[in-house]
Amino acid sequence: MSGDRCDLLCLDAPRAEAIRHKLLNGERAQEAADRARALSDPTRLMLAAALREGEELCVCDLAWISERAQNLVSHHLRLLRSHKLVRSRRDGKLVMYSLTAEGCSLLSTVLGEKSEIRSS
Repeated sequence: MSGDRCDLLCLDAPRAEAIRHKLLNGERAQEAADRARALSDPTRLMLAAALREGEELCVCDLAWISERAQNLVSHHLRLLRSHKLVRSRRDGKLVMYSLTAEGCSLLSTVLGEKSEIRSS
């Protein structure tokens, strides 16, 4: 093997084909990449971590915690909600936000928590 390429064509076609069929299709792969990208912003990552810690918080609390303007926090929460990482509910005049199970799982992965390494 020279560099990053095999010097020999040694394709295990049945195995490679089986793996290819198990992988995400283009649309699902794009959606997963978009969800992961949603937590790539430091402010959104901080908001998600605050929601995990506080369980349910309003924009006012999140703005105070993150030291960001409420309109900026609202913008980031909308994006997280659009990727189903955060949910919201109205409580009178307040809108309360919480992390979804998927959001919590992705946050843990991004933060490097509970990572399991598969060995072959």
